[in-house]
Formats: sequence, structure tokens, C-alpha cells
Amino acid sequence: MKAKPKINKPPILFSETQKIITAVEKKLGATFIAYWDGPNGSVCQDDVLTFYALLRHLGPQRKLALFIKSDGGTGMASLRIVHLLRQYSEVLTVLVPLNCVSAATMIALGADEIQMGPLAFLSAVDTSLTHDLSPIDNNNNRVSVSLDELTRIINLWSKETDSEGVNPYSAIFNHIHPLVIGAVDRSSSLSIRLCKEILSYHLSDKKRAGNISKVLNSDYPWHSYPITIKEGQRIGLNATPLDQGINDVLLELNEVYSEMGQRALTDYDERNYHDNEILNIIEGRGLQLFYQSDKDWHYRAEERRWISMNDNSSWRRVEKKGNQIIQRVFHIR
Repeated sequence: MKAKPKINKPPILFSETQKIITAVEKKLGATFIAYWDGPNGSVCQDDVLTFYALLRHLGPQRKLALFIKSDGGTGMASLRIVHLLRQYSEVLTVLVPLNCVSAATMIALGADEIQMGPLAFLSAVDTSLTHDLSPIDNNNNRVSVSLDELTRIINLWSKETDSEGVNPYSAIFNHIHPLVIGAVDRSSSLSIRLCKEILSYHLSDKKRAGNISKVLNSDYPWHSYPITIKEGQRIGLNATPLDQGINDVLLELNEVYSEMGQRALTDYDERNYHDNEILNIIEGRGLQLFYQSDKDWHYRAEERRWISMNDNSSWRRVEKKGNQIIQRVFHIR
């Protein structure tokens, strides 16, 4: 029997990241937390418990600076993360040197100030939803459906058709289940509510909070539309330029995290491989927590899809004890 190859593992660069965090805190004069998601990571409910572990480790702070680099995730997790951060800090500043998209933009809304570098952008937060009854793509995976897409279909139908009294939903239902359409509409209402609630942690003007929430949820033609500092200021956010020195150090930190979060795949054969990628990293002074995938993937040809097996993925906790760097599993259920 052919032996399996050695599993590729990404590096754990705790000493390097801690040096950068120490330098950032010295420059800022505030406690610093890094929140970094890789391309396959996302804002999720587990992150809330991980943030709590780090905040308990750091203790209450007068000033807290949060570096965010993420392509988004779950909006309800964003609200819970903001709720935690505001309990542990009097003044919260979000530092954005790169992408801070979707649910990550929601987290940024909870800050007193959003400092943005030359490469930084936020995004719209309109909801797209992958439902159990969503359409299936060519790879037999469920696809996400957004309310904006559905609204545009209806508007185009009304504009282009000459038939009066024809219900467009009779055609749409052949491709998108009615329950999916109802779930997407509900999610859109939820997204607006979440934005208003997050803004309320520091913004007492309800009308302004409502306007910002509406713009972010319905005024952009594309979910990933890049909202730069100029656009952020125009829609009412307290967005200010990020100090160039701080921006450079954060880009250096992102480079180290990117090395940790590199693809770590081990091919067994054309239908089997092992994934060992680090997806999410949350770190502060003296403590690093990260989520690492650790599972096999098998391609099931008869179903035209990949299935996971032997899943040992988990959060890991890294800290220094004396002269030793200790890594252990951080259990979350």
C-alpha cells in the first residue's frame, strides 16, 4: 500500500506578529487587536467567543484600536463582536489598511472613528443568502441569492415585457424556490436593523443612523462596490486618513498573517487531498488565536461534489509561558 505523503503545514509566526503588535501599540498609545481573515475565512459566530477570550486576557481598556482585514461573513456575529468590544473599551477605533467588506464593514460601523489607508475600502452590506433550497451551480453547490438581484429581475421584466397582467414570479419560481425569495427579503430587513443597532453604540442621531443603514443596504449596484474614505465621509461615516507610518506597519503585519494563512494543501491523488489552511486570526498583546482547517477532501464523482472527511479542524491558542511558546487547542462548541 502506498504511504500517504507528509502533510503540508503553514508556519505559526507568533514571535514575529507580537513584535509588530508591540510596535503598533507604541505608535498608537492604545491597546491593539488584530482581526484577520484569509480568503476562505469569514466573520462567524465562533469569532465572538474567541474575541471574548482575548478581551478577557487584555482586560477593560480606555482606548482600543482594532485592525480589520476581512471579506465579510455573518452580520449577526458582527453585532455581537461590536457589543463585546464596546463593553471592554471606552473609545473604539477601527484601522482599515486593506479590504473591510460586508459583515466586516458592519463591525467598522461600531467604532467611534474609522481610519482608512490609501488601499482601504469598505463595501455595501446588502444581504445575499445561501438557502437549503437555493439553485445549484455546475459543481452541484448551492448558490447565493440577493434581494438586489431579484429586484432587478422584476424591474427588467416590467420594463421589457409587452404582456399586461403577466406575473413574473410564475417564471422566477421555476428557478428560485418561493421560500428562498421570502428568506432573502427577511434577511435584507435584518441587515438594515443590524446596521442601526451597531451604529447606536456611539451615534445618538437615529435619523443619521437610519440614512447610513439605508445607503449601505440599498444604494449600491454591487455588493462588493468599494467604498473609499471619500465615499465613506459622504454617506456620513466618521472616516479619517490612517497615519502613513501606522498603515505601513499594518501592511507588514498583513504580510506575516498572509504567510501564516497561505494555502496548505497536500495532494494524495486526483480525487483526494488534505487541507491544513489557517482561515481566521485574532490576536492581541501576549495571545494569538487562530482557526485552522485540518481535514481530508474526497471528490464523489457520482454526485459531482467534494465532501470532507476526518475533520479535526479547530481553534488554536498560542501564548508565551516563560521562555516557551505554547500552542494548544482552544475548544469551542
